[in-house]
Amino acid sequence: MGAIYIIGALMAFVLGAYILGVRDARNAEKRLIAALKKNWGNSPKREYKADDLDHLKGYYDNHREGFQIDDTSWNDLNMDGVFSRMNYCLSATGEEYLYYMLRTPKQDNDFEEAEKKIRFFSENNEARIKSQVTFGKIGRGSRFSVYDYLQLLEGVQDTSNAKHYAMLAAMAVSLVLCFVSFGLGLALFICLACANIIMYFSLKGKIDPYISTYAYVLKMLSATKYFNDTKYPEISDDIKEMEESCKRLKSFSSGSGIVMSTSGMSSGNPGELIIDYVRILTHLDIIKFNKMYRELMDKRADLDNIITVMGRLEAYISIACYRESVKNNYCIPEFSGKGIEADDMLHPLIENAVANSIHAKNGVLLTGSNASGKSTFLKMVGINAVLAQSVHTVLAKSYKAPLFRVYSSMALKDDIYEGDSYYIVEIKSMKRIIDAAANEGNPVLCFVDEVLRGTNTIERIAASTEMLKYLTKAGVNCFAATHDIELTVLLKGLYDFYHFEGDVSDNDVHFDYKIKEGPATNRNAIKLLSVLGYDNNLVDDAQKLADKFLTTGVWE
Repeated sequence: MGAIYIIGALMAFVLGAYILGVRDARNAEKRLIAALKKNWGNSPKREYKADDLDHLKGYYDNHREGFQIDDTSWNDLNMDGVFSRMNYCLSATGEEYLYYMLRTPKQDNDFEEAEKKIRFFSENNEARIKSQVTFGKIGRGSRFSVYDYLQLLEGVQDTSNAKHYAMLAAMAVSLVLCFVSFGLGLALFICLACANIIMYFSLKGKIDPYISTYAYVLKMLSATKYFNDTKYPEISDDIKEMEESCKRLKSFSSGSGIVMSTSGMSSGNPGELIIDYVRILTHLDIIKFNKMYRELMDKRADLDNIITVMGRLEAYISIACYRESVKNNYCIPEFSGKGIEADDMLHPLIENAVANSIHAKNGVLLTGSNASGKSTFLKMVGINAVLAQSVHTVLAKSYKAPLFRVYSSMALKDDIYEGDSYYIVEIKSMKRIIDAAANEGNPVLCFVDEVLRGTNTIERIAASTEMLKYLTKAGVNCFAATHDIELTVLLKGLYDFYHFEGDVSDNDVHFDYKIKEGPATNRNAIKLLSVLGYDNNLVDDAQKLADKFLTTGVWE
């Protein structure tokens, strides 16, 4: 009778724990739904920790194809910041695919399907929120990509179940032997059981690091069930594609509970504790682990397909959220013409940014004083050109341009590891753009800030002139900023000239950050010395020396 009470108490404990777990999961889901509704139309609220983005390159590194934004251009344009501003994803799969999209601007004008699905998620709140909840259940996992884990899985060496089946067969024989000779059969069973327990713990420690990979894959396979139950014709092709791949991985998830269930020793769950002893004695979890391993390795293409489709759908949701957050300050790009024609373009990372328009058939040469907005303008155009061809969204009233391959040479530094000076780093950076222009593909759009600033004035002007001439003759659409006003004379007819300027008055400098046609007409560098409190005699003498050179062309 007492045993019945104990069993009943254990069952009540397990049932209570299950009910509490279900309650907590439902409450967490309600909180997530409330947050998603509240934050619709706002910028992301997420604060990133140091290693939160370490996994981002997983999908990108395993899908290198065609033209992609190189590391130099990505860093120059602060595309990590752009990604963070656009990232509304709740799963690592979505984050990795959004990152891949931004690094892989499309080289054709095939945006019809993507645009249809982005608008679907923008207009259908129920579908968007339910999908986000599903992606939230997948989660972001650890700092590593699932592709990192898959690569780690390739290191698993012994996946044969022969020895496990042999031990199970031997223990079965020992139990049968008990009916013939109980003492001999029992002794043999105990010896075999002890050997199996020792083998279990030696193998269990080796497979534990790979369990998190299985857990993430199982979450994705489980998430496909939600999409399979939906009746959204706008994404029916994606759902069908996932469903077909998921069916081929059915045996991976079937019976996986024996591997993935929580250890009773760590959770204190009596039911799990009993299952633990069964696993230790029979190796059922190791046998299933090996079967799952072979299934996963054989069906990696199907897993990759599920990751791709699921990541793409969540990236579309993220784009829809981003568009809503910038309200009416974005447009759908038009791909045609020769140069860039954009009205009221904005920098996506600057709050209350000043809008600027640009209509340039040729390359653009920017002049102007320090801190007047030249570099920010270059980055604004570069970022929006990438966004146009990746997420089909531009922060402007209108945007019309050809499909480009985008490069930049802007935020360069000395390479102390390679022993390269700043000038060497500069010319190497420019060489990669020249080489890209020589390769087949869409025209190159490049952004260069302060051309060859790492060398002396005479050689800088000479080399910069010929380099910029070469780029435009090679069909490159180049946006360059310079302090060398001489370039506006040497490149006349090849580039369109624009400038930014500031006004030094009342012992302060004022910038309107508005682009203006033509070369810069005033110089404020020496006046800024006075603003910052330099001795008036020093400032006056510097101004006289500069004025004398402008008049005579000779330094005295």
